[in-house]
Amino acid sequence: MPWLLALATLANLAYPMYVHFDFSHSPDTRSYLRMAAGQFDSIRVTHRYRILVPAAAAVVAAPVAKVYGKVWPQRPAGQWPLRFAFYIVNCLLLAAAGACWFNGARQAGASPEAAVLAMIAVLSSRWAEYAAGLPLTDSLYLLVFGLGYYGVRRGVGGAWALIAALLLGPLAKESFFFLVPWLLWFGRPALTWPRQLLALSTGLAVLFMVHYIIDSHLGAPATQSVSNALAHADNLLYSIRRACSPKGIGELLSIFGLFTLIPILARWIESRRNPTYTVIFASIGKAELGLFIVVGAHMLLSGDLGRMGYLAAPAFCAMLALAFTHWRRLLQA
Repeated sequence: MPWLLALATLANLAYPMYVHFDFSHSPDTRSYLRMAAGQFDSIRVTHRYRILVPAAAAVVAAPVAKVYGKVWPQRPAGQWPLRFAFYIVNCLLLAAAGACWFNGARQAGASPEAAVLAMIAVLSSRWAEYAAGLPLTDSLYLLVFGLGYYGVRRGVGGAWALIAALLLGPLAKESFFFLVPWLLWFGRPALTWPRQLLALSTGLAVLFMVHYIIDSHLGAPATQSVSNALAHADNLLYSIRRACSPKGIGELLSIFGLFTLIPILARWIESRRNPTYTVIFASIGKAELGLFIVVGAHMLLSGDLGRMGYLAAPAFCAMLALAFTHWRRLLQA
């Protein structure tokens, strides 16, 4: 089962990050830990409404706290049980995202063995270790992208995945709205526009309710989140300059590591035989290109090129799996 294999991979990969990470250098992780503890008064507006993962971690932490000290008596009480709860929740969510990548690659035409190998390769990224091992909410957003890609690839039969993505997306991250046009357009074969809009409206209604409850509790103006979203436009020039620098290029190439070169090399080898036509990547088309554009918008607005670039994992996993599927053809070429 791909999910169990992904979970086993992440549990090993992310454990050192959960144990040894220096939280004093990460205000984001401290914010989500406070949210899980029910403390919203000092949380940045950027993080304040992403409540699903912290809430799940708080639920998991309640029983964990009762036995944590007996299992690891050398670790002091306090936030250790909550950190462990985030580790569990994020591994489960990111493993589900990995299973979506696997199934998306299979729908693209990859063999089961190649899809599994590609999924594990993509999960070996440092950003997977980061998302699974730390008190962050990236795992849920990666799951939303994975569900969306699988739903689009599956077509008829993938409606449930699109519905889940549209319901979870608004609460996963504010920039989800960049993904909405992609889902609406490429998800039409799986889910008609009226049904997509109904699912999106339900997700937005829950988001507005969460905004209202938290803002009323804190006495914060409702326009604060809008102002914060507009402020991200200031990152555009910074992100472009960074992407064009040697350090930025290295950061982009390190998203998927050396595996980045495999689809590029596969296309180059195949083009030597026929420059105008591709067999290996024949199933890769406008949907993947559109997803890469959506991910590019995330990268430019966030300023965090590597972390946001990892959102392209579903499409990249499919391309990598197709290269693995046709490796004999490549060797013959």
